[in-house]
Amino acid sequence: MSDKKASRQKPCHHCKSRPASAPADTSKIHYEKFWLYRHCSSVQQRDRQAQKAGQLFSGLLAMNVVFLGSAFISSVIFNHVAITLADVWILLSILKVLCLSWIIYYLLGTSRQPHAVLYRDSHAGPIWIRGSVLLFGSFSILLNVFHIGYSAVLIQCKSRVEIVFPSIEILFICTQAFFLWRHSKDCIQVQHNFTRCGLMLTIATNLLLWLLAVTNDTIHMEIESQLRMVEQRFAGKAPFSHPYLCNETTSCTCPNTTICKVFQKGYILLYPFNTEYCLVCCSVLYVMWKNVGRRINHHHVPHIKPKFKLQGVVFGPLLGAAAVIIGICVFMMYQIQATGSAANRQVFVMYYSYYIVLLPLMSVGAVIGTIIHALEKRELDTLKNPTRSLDVILLMGAALGQIGMSYFSIVALVATDPRDLLNSLILSYSVLLIFQNITQNVFIIDGLHRQPAHTRVSPDKEEEIEEEQNHEAYDQRRVSILELGQEIRKASLSYIHSYSHLSWKRRALREISFFLVLCNIILWIMPTFGAHPVFENGLEKSFYGYSTWFAIVNFGLPLGVFYRMHSVGGLLEVYITA
Repeated sequence: MSDKKASRQKPCHHCKSRPASAPADTSKIHYEKFWLYRHCSSVQQRDRQAQKAGQLFSGLLAMNVVFLGSAFISSVIFNHVAITLADVWILLSILKVLCLSWIIYYLLGTSRQPHAVLYRDSHAGPIWIRGSVLLFGSFSILLNVFHIGYSAVLIQCKSRVEIVFPSIEILFICTQAFFLWRHSKDCIQVQHNFTRCGLMLTIATNLLLWLLAVTNDTIHMEIESQLRMVEQRFAGKAPFSHPYLCNETTSCTCPNTTICKVFQKGYILLYPFNTEYCLVCCSVLYVMWKNVGRRINHHHVPHIKPKFKLQGVVFGPLLGAAAVIIGICVFMMYQIQATGSAANRQVFVMYYSYYIVLLPLMSVGAVIGTIIHALEKRELDTLKNPTRSLDVILLMGAALGQIGMSYFSIVALVATDPRDLLNSLILSYSVLLIFQNITQNVFIIDGLHRQPAHTRVSPDKEEEIEEEQNHEAYDQRRVSILELGQEIRKASLSYIHSYSHLSWKRRALREISFFLVLCNIILWIMPTFGAHPVFENGLEKSFYGYSTWFAIVNFGLPLGVFYRMHSVGGLLEVYITA
């Protein structure tokens, strides 16, 4: 027994007597044999598995809800006898009540539990996104008010569900907007699965509301019916009917009263804002869903966050302001002439000519910006960022709306008469729009993955600026008549100084980013507030048919508007980090 003990102890004494110059054995220690390491690893692994299982289950829940709602909405389109629009509204009202119940529970219960919100994602829910939620939510509430008023005027042929449904929608919009404004940055640490299911149910409900808004052309068809009824009355033909219209007659058209026309026009004008609201809410809710149970390492969070400052840019704001002013003039002339009784062909030529001039400038700017990104030595930001990943997905997905519409237009125009002046302009517009979307996406995505740059001014320059400012202040006290001029000169010198101390690469990136921001703003304003030449010129509509082209436009136009708005946010991020 003593020999065995000695033999067992011998290696230990041998290890202790080994010189310190041989650290190879210590580097080969297998830490996985220790109980604490194995226990912690198993806990972390179970936590990751539980997180994936919760995400999978909540995702399946959302998928089934979306498929069920899509089946209802499709049934209204293809078989309006068995499933009516009122049935779809009842289903969506039930979903909205469930979402409201969960949101209220989250606000009053989940978020107030101890250690519920230990971390907040600084990248999630930026101010421009939350501001968009409030803006589009306000317009959506006004839209539903107009819808209630329109249905109340036509109560003799409208279902009472058309009054109840917008009322529930108003309550849903208000509660959801407040929820997203207050809690969009939360990384909830309690009730993971229940929170994930609630978020996914709300996402699915917003997607179904967007899908219904895209496919439901009730009021548009009622207007079309009223116009055709007037034409057919003079021609002595039978009245026009549509499956969405009550009793398949034209009795549900807006009477010649001012209040009805106001409700009808307001509903149509605000219609795109509702689709925008649904898409924006889906994006914010998705980031919240990804952040459930997420633990953020505070060492990786930057202590100094870059802020927006209008410094280092001169030509970008000037060119962008010129594009905005010209665009507003074109938009006003288009609205006056194209929406009249007889649309002038020249107004479409003017509208598409503006785009044909602006889109190549935007494309060239995006290409130059991408080349500058390639020449820069800034490191790539490789940290995990769900918000940035979603931004990339939304940019690529939303661009499909305009790209898809452009390809449909190209096929229709090439198949008809591409040599006509207006047709050739629309064809050029479609090709340039595809190229502009692609180049701008590459520029924004590349810029979002770059580390922020920092401007440093030497101490000598700082002293020189301070002495110059003190000297100017002294002159201002001596010459009171020239106070205003000195203030302007002082601001100009400070602005020029900050502009001259930027490197040419950063200066060019800021100029390009700001120019693209203003261009995307005007390209967002024009279709949002009623300029829809893709539907009003009649070329694609006559090729594909009213219903088919209306569905294509209703699918692509909201995505295009959302793309412009989302591009503004991405370009502002590129501008700030430059």
